[in-house]
Amino acid sequence: MKRYLLPALLLILLAPGVFADAFQISDIRVNGLQRVSAGSVFSALPLNIGDQVDDQSLVDASRSLFRTGFFQDIQLGREGNVLIINVVERPSISSIELEGNKAIKSEDLLNGLRMAGLAEGEIFQQATLEGVRNELLRQYVAQGRYSADIETQVIAEPRNRVALKIVIDEGSIASIKHVNVVGNSVFSDDELLPLFELKTTGWLSFIRNDDKYSREKLSGDLERLRSWYLDRGYINMDIASTQVSITPDKKHVYITVNINEGELYTVNDVRLSGDLVVPEEDVRRLLLVEPGQVFSRQVMTATSDLIGRRLGNEGYTFANVNGIPQINEEDRTVDVTFVVEPGKRAYVNRINFRGNTKTDDEVLRREMRQMEGGWASTYLIDQSKVRLERLGFFKEVDVETVPVPGADDLIDVNYTVEEQPSGSVTASLGFAQGTGLILGGSISQNNFFGTGNRVSFGANRSAYQTSLSFGFLNPYFTTDGVSLGYNAFYRTTDYDDLDVDISSYSVDSYGAGFNIGYPISDTSRLSFGLSVQQDEIKEGVYTVEEILDFLEAEGDSFFSVKANVGWSQSTLNRGVFPDRGYSQSLSLETTIPGSDMYFYKIGYRGQRFFPITRDWTLRLHTDSGILRRFGSTDRVPFFEHYYAGGIGSVRGFESSTLGPKSTPNERDPDQDPLPFGGNVKITGGAELIFPVPFVQDQRSLRTVLFLDAGNVFDTYCSDCPDVTASEIRYSVGVGLSWLTALGPLGFSLGMPLNDESDDDRQVFQFTLGQTF
Repeated sequence: MKRYLLPALLLILLAPGVFADAFQISDIRVNGLQRVSAGSVFSALPLNIGDQVDDQSLVDASRSLFRTGFFQDIQLGREGNVLIINVVERPSISSIELEGNKAIKSEDLLNGLRMAGLAEGEIFQQATLEGVRNELLRQYVAQGRYSADIETQVIAEPRNRVALKIVIDEGSIASIKHVNVVGNSVFSDDELLPLFELKTTGWLSFIRNDDKYSREKLSGDLERLRSWYLDRGYINMDIASTQVSITPDKKHVYITVNINEGELYTVNDVRLSGDLVVPEEDVRRLLLVEPGQVFSRQVMTATSDLIGRRLGNEGYTFANVNGIPQINEEDRTVDVTFVVEPGKRAYVNRINFRGNTKTDDEVLRREMRQMEGGWASTYLIDQSKVRLERLGFFKEVDVETVPVPGADDLIDVNYTVEEQPSGSVTASLGFAQGTGLILGGSISQNNFFGTGNRVSFGANRSAYQTSLSFGFLNPYFTTDGVSLGYNAFYRTTDYDDLDVDISSYSVDSYGAGFNIGYPISDTSRLSFGLSVQQDEIKEGVYTVEEILDFLEAEGDSFFSVKANVGWSQSTLNRGVFPDRGYSQSLSLETTIPGSDMYFYKIGYRGQRFFPITRDWTLRLHTDSGILRRFGSTDRVPFFEHYYAGGIGSVRGFESSTLGPKSTPNERDPDQDPLPFGGNVKITGGAELIFPVPFVQDQRSLRTVLFLDAGNVFDTYCSDCPDVTASEIRYSVGVGLSWLTALGPLGFSLGMPLNDESDDDRQVFQFTLGQTF
């Protein structure tokens, strides 16, 4: 603007005859306006008709008009007492074209230009364009693109307009050739360099991009280096200087960090001061800092957090706990004082829920352990968040505490949830010779219409078989968490409608039952149930010998009344895809008087997660059970047998094929042995959970490396293998679970390690409706 102001000032100073004498303005005339309105000129002009003007006032008027930024030239003239203002407007921007940018999106660039005043229809100023160019170059340099170049073109167009073209050569990001730490003697380079996010080029650098220099990353690395020393007693550690050298071709960077390690400091004394509010012995039990320890800022900060959370559990939500180190240079020790400022006890005004578009507020509110009107407990607020995550209805749950305006002792607790699919749908359609059209489907919904109730329904229909099933569970049948569930099923087979008889046997069954659950703590509950079931066994043409022997000895119709009791415990952090905590369940199911056969089942399932890093977790799991018969008979109902193999069991083996095999019927001695199951099941394994490569949102996907182990045994069979470790089957592989709108979808690639010749292998497996 100054370069355009100079001609106007020279005009005034070099032509004293024009405005040598002061005069009174009788009129003002503006020439040269195209887009700028006359009103805009007069509103910026500090002169009005009737004003007495002299040279100084006209200079001030010129400056005011230039400050509007509308004009690139202004000339003042006089005809009698009429003030003549001749202006040349700055051109407007007709279009902006970007070329060559990839690292920065065009949309982001255009938004930045618009904020700087460069947009279509705006008045063009060359100085603004130069400023934007320089700032853009600085952004590319911050990304490590030192060879970036930006060329700007201003193309004149008719009607005082210009088209802007910005040609960008982003260049390449300079890779790191060498990182060197100078001045370290206590810790070696092998200990310090892994702290750096910036690394020299390695064989995975093309994926991680960790060899690309960035100023922000270097700042973070220096802070991590400083924290490393402060957490190990070197309080006076100092980063003396940092040099970043660029090769002449601007393609490589050398980083050198000069440090002064200083001396090692230990803790001399630990004190508490301020208003503790809670008993001092409770606070002292939380002290992680002890005399004689090597001083650690991390441990000191962790202690402050623990004390703050302890006060928060008592309602002092805004408590401030500061650990203050006092350095003794003479003996190189530190006295640490924790200053406690509890503030006022805070009470919960309202608990609000956001994001639950499908789930009723009542479903979320009944999981709350923090109550409205009570004092705000940090533990109860966090525990309520964990309980929401365990429901399995939400992909993510966030909580924040917000002070109530105008009150210094009230807060609102806001829970924000992101809903996710909480059910599964399966459908089948097929055709088989002799059986005709086969239709089937099932629906399972753990959050039925947002009520939190679990409902499942399945139906299958073919020419020879019909099956129906229904299940319902209300987890809050009573307000204190007593659950009530019931189920019913019906399945029948009619071989008369088959053109060929290809079945070994079939069971016509129907039954119903109910189950009551009772919470004994926030993480444990007991369950009790009762069910009745009627089973009728039908022989096929090639029914195996074991079944024929059973039917001859026991009959073919069985009525059972089953009672079950179970105990379960879960500290998992999420209902779907957990990665912290553990869960376990123990169950006993037994027939009771009134049944045709007397047997019982005992089962145990458990899993535990062991965090390795923030993103890598080890999971150990097991699912085992035993089936026994009451009385002196050596038979158990074969239709209650356990099976193993496949997803959810031992991957790499075909589903339900492990364990004892049947003896073929004498009428078909060439028939292959069929899986017959057993009365003892032992399965388990280990999984290494790791993040899905190239996927930012990991909440709906899970990838694992697995080692599965297990088998099924029959202790009532004299010719079957004994329950020994040598009979356990093993497999390794990789698995993927994906939470879709239709339910959890699972894939696995498994390789058996010790399969036998009669085992059925299946390398690729998938399932819809369960996780593994």
